Amino acid sequence: MKIGVMSDTHLTVPSDKLIEVIEGHFQDMDMIFHAGDIVGEEVLKAFSGRDLRAVSGNMDSAAIKDILPYKQVIEAGKFRLGLIHGAGAGTCIEDKLVGEFEDVDCVVYGHTHSPANHLVDGVLLFNPGALVDRWYGKGGSVGILELNDTIKGTIIKL
Repeated sequence: MKIGVMSDTHLTVPSDKLIEVIEGHFQDMDMIFHAGDIVGEEVLKAFSGRDLRAVSGNMDSAAIKDILPYKQVIEAGKFRLGLIHGAGAGTCIEDKLVGEFEDVDCVVYGHTHSPANHLVDGVLLFNPGALVDRWYGKGGSVGILELNDTIKGTIIKL
C-alpha cells in the first residue's frame, strides 16, 4: 500500500503546484493524507475522487475545522497510523504528538514545515514538510509512505 502525504498547503483555492503533486507524485497512491493547514474549503475539491484522510490545523478556516477532526487513527493493512497537525514550538513537538496516540506504528504530522522521517521508540515519526514553504524559504516537499512488512517513509523535495 502507498500513501501520499502532504501538510501545510496554506491555500484558499487549489494551486497549480497542488494539482501537479496530486496528479503526478500521488497519481498511483492508495490513499492521501493531509496533516492540516489546508486553510480553505475549496482546496478539498482538488482531492475529489481520491481516498483523502485529513485533519484540521491551527491555520484552517472555521469551515475546515467543522469538517475535519483534530486527529484521527487510520488502520491500513496491519498498521495503525496517527494523523495530526501539531501545535507549539518545533523543538519538542514530537514528544507531545506521540502522547496523543496509543498503540500506533506511525505518527504523521505537520505544523513545523520541516520534513521528518525517523523512528522514536519503534514509532515512525513522519512530517512531509510544507507544500510551499513561504516562511522558511525552502522549496517545499511532500512524502510517501510505503506499507509492506514495515513502514518506509520517503520525503520528496519539490
